[in-house]
Amino acid sequence: MVLLDQLPDASHGASMPVLGSSCSDHLRGLAARLLACSTRGVGDQVGDEHAVQRADAVAGTRAHLAPNRVATFEMLGVDLVMGRREGYRFWDLDGRPFLDLHLNGGTFNLGHRNPQVIAALTEALATVDIGNHHFASAARSELASRLVAVSPAGALASVVFTPSGSEAIDAAIRSARRATGRRRIVAFAGAFHGRSGLSSLAGDPANAAAFGSDQPDAFTTVAFDDLDALEASLASGDVAAVLAEVLPATSGFLIPSDDFYPAVRELCDRHGTMLVADEVQTGMGRTGSVWALDRWGVVPDALVTGKGLSGGIYPIAAVLLGDRMGAWLQEDGWGYVSTFGGSELGCVVGCTALDLSTSAEALAGARALAARYATGLAELAAHHPYLAEVRQQGLVMGLRFAERGGALRMCKALYDRGLWAMFAGFDTSVLQWKPGLLADDAFVDESLAILGDALVAVEAERAS
Repeated sequence: MVLLDQLPDASHGASMPVLGSSCSDHLRGLAARLLACSTRGVGDQVGDEHAVQRADAVAGTRAHLAPNRVATFEMLGVDLVMGRREGYRFWDLDGRPFLDLHLNGGTFNLGHRNPQVIAALTEALATVDIGNHHFASAARSELASRLVAVSPAGALASVVFTPSGSEAIDAAIRSARRATGRRRIVAFAGAFHGRSGLSSLAGDPANAAAFGSDQPDAFTTVAFDDLDALEASLASGDVAAVLAEVLPATSGFLIPSDDFYPAVRELCDRHGTMLVADEVQTGMGRTGSVWALDRWGVVPDALVTGKGLSGGIYPIAAVLLGDRMGAWLQEDGWGYVSTFGGSELGCVVGCTALDLSTSAEALAGARALAARYATGLAELAAHHPYLAEVRQQGLVMGLRFAERGGALRMCKALYDRGLWAMFAGFDTSVLQWKPGLLADDAFVDESLAILGDALVAVEAERAS
């Protein structure tokens, strides 16, 4: 992901955090600074409580969870700890509001704490729990039926539920290998498919190697949008599946050539290879159609969905399988089992999230919002050369800036102005710009105004 030496602040005298320093010393020093004040009114007491909560959260994360992540954001000048959240806004623990243009990769497609999603979960909690994964379930079968109905051309008739998109990728890889009798998986360089088991080996071999789990003979990568490279890789006849993150998110939402995916489908058919579409970030209506791949009329052999399927409330993901890849379900009822995959509570939430995200009204609204963003971003690019490129398919957008690390500068400038958008981890010149499916025109205009103000500030900083 992002390297600390890419952070622009490092060239302006910022010191590198010492990752091995004592967490307790850090906490005492931070708490002392945050708690120092001259008065002790009610407002100050509340502020002090929030400061302690923030310090505890940061120190606990540094000590037990992700010290490098804390250090990276500290170098960027971001000390965000989320508090209250609602719709497409959230507040930090001090009550400072933010527009959310990250949405945790589309998890909050329907907004934070969507009332209809919460109501569905609350009602279900009165009678059911996660259920027993061995038995038939009304909630599981209902969500499976609805997913099959909206699958590309309605052609993916089997469903395997998992707790996360990463594990759904694992299940897709296993299914492709079983269907073809082959082992090798080809993914696109710079794609991100998760960090659990088999998914961590695809697209990002450096991460797999760091944990001693790389398998270069079984997992290979080719350049995105390079049909010649893909054909050369498939020609050996030993590839079980091409694993395609349809619009590679962590590389900044690369947009392929118009003929790319139809040609990928043809190459897979020619070489007896399965095509697996990873739509964890791009599906569930975000492009103005149910799936990003719908734009090309391509039907994959399997499709993975997650994030938005959870409604941001209950973790659930799924892999939808065509006849060949799903044939093993007829033969082996326990070929894949998961205690929490397809939780009945998660399936109730998933039905609501799927209905809200794929309704004709929601899809039309997404297309209208996308058009409004396209106009506004084109105007900003015309006046700000620092905004070098706008990549867009519906509400899936990547904003490329005119220097390596440019998205890091913009991330900080936007954060300072009350908007959170995340840089692309594999290309820090690109900012992921991910508005929600149900946002309104006022939100679009407000976010564009903040973006314009941030562009002015960063261009002025670079010129000084």
